[in-house]
Amino acid sequence: MRKNSHKNSRINSDVQRVLSHIIRNELKDPRIGAVTSVVSVIVAPDLKQCKAYISVLGDKEEAEKTLAGLNSANGYIRRCLASSLNLRNTPELHFILDQSIEYGVTMSKKIDDINREMNERSREEQAADDDE
Repeated sequence: MRKNSHKNSRINSDVQRVLSHIIRNELKDPRIGAVTSVVSVIVAPDLKQCKAYISVLGDKEEAEKTLAGLNSANGYIRRCLASSLNLRNTPELHFILDQSIEYGVTMSKKIDDINREMNERSREEQAADDDE
């Protein structure tokens, strides 16, 4: 089976959907942040391994606590995954912290700050030109 086959893409999206549901609705661990998202999932073609990229809205400490909570609930999550999906093998889960959303929010804020600063400068220059 090729890595980017249609079947593998479907399995990735199914695992991502079910994993999101499990994290949002079934885990009661207080370490897991309220705003935790499954950004993407990559299941190996042999269905033995699964990399789940997790994004947590909050500071670095909250993200690390969420990752620790997910890793400690790994067996339970895998069992839920096995009962929800009809796969030949239930993949071993590896949670990886994905900070791309946080990075995007930070960059967006920086761009907004620069735009605001440029608008203020152009207004000041325009006011100075009007005074002359």
